[in-house]
Amino acid sequence: MVLTPRYVGRAVAHLASDPDVARWNGRSLSSGQLANVYGFTDLDGSQPDAFRYIWEVQEAGKPADVTGYR
Repeated sequence: MVLTPRYVGRAVAHLASDPDVARWNGRSLSSGQLANVYGFTDLDGSQPDAFRYIWEVQEAGKPADVTGYR
């Protein structure tokens, strides 16, 4: 699963422009989580979520398959 630097940049830009950004204080966030909240996408229109993939596929011992995570 590959995401572009622009995807992460969009996450940062949305955080910077959020008047209620303090709601994220003390939390560790991923670009995938923020994409779900703010509605932005990567260049190909997808919303990759690497951390969800790690938990639901890799940590669960399932075979590698990025279907549904990009």
